[in-house]
Amino acid sequence: MSVAFVLPLILQTAQPALGTDAEPVNVFDNAFEDVLIKSGSGRNQHSVNIAPQRSSLFSTAFAPWGSRGDVSAQSYLGLQSAETAGQRQRPDKNPSSEGSVDELEPVEEKAAAEFEVEPSAPPEIDNESIDGRRRPGVTGDLPDQIDQTNEGAFRAPPPEAFPTDQIPIPDRWRLIQSLGLVTEKWSDPYNQNTLKGDRPINREKVPWLPIKSDDWFFVANVISDTVIEPRTFPIPVGVQTTQDPDRLDVFGDEASLVLSQTFITGFALLKGNTVFKPPDVEYRATVALNVNYVDVPERRVLNVEPTKPTHRLDHFLGVQELFFDYHIRNTSDRYDFDSFRIGIQPFQADFRGFLFQDQQLGLRFFGTRDNNRFQYNVAAFWRLEKDTNSGLNAVLQTPRDDFLFIANAYRQDFLIPALTSQVTFAYNRNREADDIQIDDNGFPVRPALLGTLRGRDYDVFYVGYNADGRVGRVNITASAYGAFGEDRNSIFTDRPADIRAFFAAAELSYDRDWMRFRLSGAYASGDGDPYDDTETGYDAVFENPIFAGADTSYWIRQTIPFAGGGRNVSVNNRNGILNSLRPSKEQGQSNFNNPGLMLLGAGADFDLTPEFRLSTNANHLWFENTSTLEALRNEGTIPKEIGWDVSAAAIWRPKATQNIVFRLSGAALISGRGFDDLFDNLGNTGTYYSVLANVILTY
Repeated sequence: MSVAFVLPLILQTAQPALGTDAEPVNVFDNAFEDVLIKSGSGRNQHSVNIAPQRSSLFSTAFAPWGSRGDVSAQSYLGLQSAETAGQRQRPDKNPSSEGSVDELEPVEEKAAAEFEVEPSAPPEIDNESIDGRRRPGVTGDLPDQIDQTNEGAFRAPPPEAFPTDQIPIPDRWRLIQSLGLVTEKWSDPYNQNTLKGDRPINREKVPWLPIKSDDWFFVANVISDTVIEPRTFPIPVGVQTTQDPDRLDVFGDEASLVLSQTFITGFALLKGNTVFKPPDVEYRATVALNVNYVDVPERRVLNVEPTKPTHRLDHFLGVQELFFDYHIRNTSDRYDFDSFRIGIQPFQADFRGFLFQDQQLGLRFFGTRDNNRFQYNVAAFWRLEKDTNSGLNAVLQTPRDDFLFIANAYRQDFLIPALTSQVTFAYNRNREADDIQIDDNGFPVRPALLGTLRGRDYDVFYVGYNADGRVGRVNITASAYGAFGEDRNSIFTDRPADIRAFFAAAELSYDRDWMRFRLSGAYASGDGDPYDDTETGYDAVFENPIFAGADTSYWIRQTIPFAGGGRNVSVNNRNGILNSLRPSKEQGQSNFNNPGLMLLGAGADFDLTPEFRLSTNANHLWFENTSTLEALRNEGTIPKEIGWDVSAAAIWRPKATQNIVFRLSGAALISGRGFDDLFDNLGNTGTYYSVLANVILTY
């Protein structure tokens, strides 16, 4: 709007200030000495000259806005409403074309604007509660602090002491049942259940338990593990006799069958609220009952006596957990802690179980720091004897003269973000040189029937680095170990030998929607010269690796007997990846005179539904060095290639939980030149298979 029309409005607005009897001001006659209207560039340009003698009128007009007489932008807007009817221009009239302002058509005059003086301060805010509501960010005064006058008792705080949007519940565990949302059933493993530790123990129902407070919990679990496993592998023919008289070769029939049923029952008694912190006290006991049946085509495979049949039914009850755990202290307000545990307990030395993963008798100190970003373990284990056919702990036998001392530390986001790094130091002290141990089937296991057949003592130090996490979108798990020490009696020379062996493994995976693609690689050094004074074949203490297909893999799942080079000695061991030439990993000693291993593999996991997963895996295997095999077999040259291990597994969880799990897997070993050289047989097709049907039910 032009200045020519704004100024009259300002003066009209100021009319009340001049008095009610004042003569109306003709703005166009008196306020302007000269109105110069120019046209140009398609728009009107207005130039207004205000006469100096009208300054008193302006001073009066601007009085409501202050004492200053100068005109501001706010004054123009206020005076706009003061134009009289005779002074307003019609929107469709152009002054330059119509002549003069006297011809303007009058319109109805607007009432003068009224103004209110802005308060000097905002009104006082009412912070009081209105109808049970409170202003956000405002908290009323709390009552006075309560002084304890009777030690051991407190007066209940008044309701005003608690915020209205937070209600304390003395027994949150029974709230759901009180509201009628859940009715507890002892047989229901999916909803709230006292037997699963969801609610504290009701002391009135179990007065015989020595508990004095209401923060004790009882946890029971029952697992049924069923295995049906038909398989083929090189089975040596008995020396004294054979099952069939026409089997005159070194190896006989290949097919065998394994049936195994294991029932695991565990009980735990816990003290403390374990939602945000570890329990203050824990007592735990777990027992396992295994019943197994094996059928093989040859004699002296299941028992040393040739008169025994080629099938066997056996059972054993083992104690897998029996420990006491005590929470020493909390070290931060985020419940970092120090604790110790004594008894038969599970322990895993690294992320994938390459060095040691077992349930053994031991003492362990462990804890966390820095909001659980740092974790540590310091432990000592006295290794128990194992049952030969089930692999369970035989607590009624004298423990072995074999000790493991181990310390490790974990640090999250170390080296790079999203990567957890771990360092491990372990010392395995074995003094079983004078120990002669015969397994339950009558076969000697210590010393191994290999080489000079003499017992051994050894001291081995393991130094390792392990990593688990991701780099960008690539998931990574890696392990590297070095084994250093002394073998007091080499199986080849009967002389002391230095131990210097190495191991490395890595698995990379990439997730894309419901698919995961994996690449695996492993290396275990082999002994290049069995007769020197250095043993360079890597062996672990008790491996149980979750790697390269795990127990779906043929090479990891099956045991290959080393026939022709040793008696009751296997190239590898069940649920193990290393070619260690041991009688068994449960009862045998570590052996650092072995051919080592090289593995390259690829696999993929497909989560087709939340309940169903399909996994595939393929590994190519080699011996790292065959010098040990050549010396034991008295052969000149043995190729390194073991062959291809291919497998597939289907896993179905009907409830999308771990309570019911069905698994069906199949694996095949397509033998390579090295494997054929060791285990060739008349009519051998070069392919060995295993099928695993497994059902796990958990309560």
